Parts: sequence; structure tokens; C-alpha cells
Amino acid sequence: MDSTARSAEVGRLVRAWRQARGLSQLSLSLEPGISARHLSFIETGRSNPSRDMVLNLARHLEVPLREQNTLLEAAGFAGVHQETPLEAPAMADVRGALEHILGASEPNPSLIVNRRYDLLLANRAAQRLIAFFAPRWRGPANIARLILAEDGLRPSLVNYEVVAEHMVHRLRTELAALRTRDRDDAKLLELAIAAERDLRSAEGTSDPARSILVPVGLSHDGVAIELFTTITTVGTPLDITLQELRIETLFPANAAARAWLAGGLD
Repeated sequence: MDSTARSAEVGRLVRAWRQARGLSQLSLSLEPGISARHLSFIETGRSNPSRDMVLNLARHLEVPLREQNTLLEAAGFAGVHQETPLEAPAMADVRGALEHILGASEPNPSLIVNRRYDLLLANRAAQRLIAFFAPRWRGPANIARLILAEDGLRPSLVNYEVVAEHMVHRLRTELAALRTRDRDDAKLLELAIAAERDLRSAEGTSDPARSILVPVGLSHDGVAIELFTTITTVGTPLDITLQELRIETLFPANAAARAWLAGGLD
């Protein structure tokens, strides 16, 4: 890619992220200390930003680490953020800390997913919950697919429309925001769009963006419980893998759920 094409591409990406954050050129230019004119030149491809300028803009636009690498490469620089597989030896201490968190969460189901909601780690309580309420599931270890599939959790979800709508909203918000998506990202986004179409015909669904707490009602084989979820992220990550990790823990919302979860300790 020649310098003109690079300038046009990085300018397009900067403009897309600025617009996604709801910022004007003037408001963004005040943050990194450059003029709105210079920023305009960058966005229109008339000026190719330096490496430091790309990182400065990315930081103020709160661009994820993966996408920061994309910005740098578009400008003709090498990416600076590593993506280390969770199973790599270098991640042994991190993996140990995550497994400690999962163990400490017992008897509450707790699991760790990536940006596509692929299931990376799960405690015994989470494995028990999935095995009991989705006994027919033989699909991939992916929480989004598990929730939306007819042979997954869907038959056991008392409030399927509400839970599915919340899941679809999360997928659409997180995956659609990516400026570069791989094939797996694209397939999952297609699944979310298809599920969203189906949900539009259902009555009584809520606005997931306005929901403070989304209950998860499950019923199967005479057991009916209600849970709610919390999501935790890793603070100030320096690795793409760590930034994209989500620790999701389900807590009992009624006495029946507390009793059923506690029974898993026996």
C-alpha cells in the first residue's frame, strides 16, 4: 500500500472511531493537543499521522488494543500490542489467578469468555448448570450460541426473549463496533442479526440498553430458579487477550436458586 492509500485508510478509521464516540473534530482535537485543522487533514488523507499521534488519538478515542494495532498498520507502522493465547506458558500466572477467581465464586456459576463469548474457563458450578439446563447441547463452547440455540439453553429459559435480546444487544454493540472483523466475528454478528429479526416479532420484549438488571429464569425437569449476572473485566490490560476477557458470574435471585446452587457442593 502506497503512502496515499495509507493516509486515506488511517484517516477513514480515525473518522469512524471519532463518529462512533460521538465527538466532533473540534472536541477531539482539544484532547491530544492538535488543531482541528490538522485532525481534518488526517481524516481526509491529506496528512499521514506519526506513530505517536496514532497512539495518542487511539488513547483518547478509547480504541481497543486490537483496533489500535489496526490503526497503526493502516498508517504504515507495526502493531505494538501483543495477543497471547490464554493457554500459553507466559499466561500461566494470569490463568492461575483466573482459576482462583472461578474457584472462589463457588457455588455461584462463573465462567470466562472472550470477545466472541467463546467459553475459555468455567468453574464446576457453571459446568453443572449448563449440563442440567442444556442437556442436549453438543454445539461449540460459545455462550451466545448456547443461549440462542433450540438445543441449548433456549428451551429452559423462562424469559428467553428478554435474555436473548440482552445477549443480541451485547453482540451487536461489541462486534459491530470493530472496524476489522475476522470470519468468526462476522458469523457471530450474522447470528445476532438473525436472532434480532426473530425477536422483533415477539411481544413484550424490553429495551436491553435501559435494563439495569436482567433476570435469567431457568426451568427444567422440575427445577425452577432465577439468577442475575455480573460481568467483570481485567483492569488496565497490556495484552489484547486480557483486554477482551469477560468474567461472568451468576448469582441466585431467589431462595430456590440459592438452594439448588448450594446443592452442587454435595
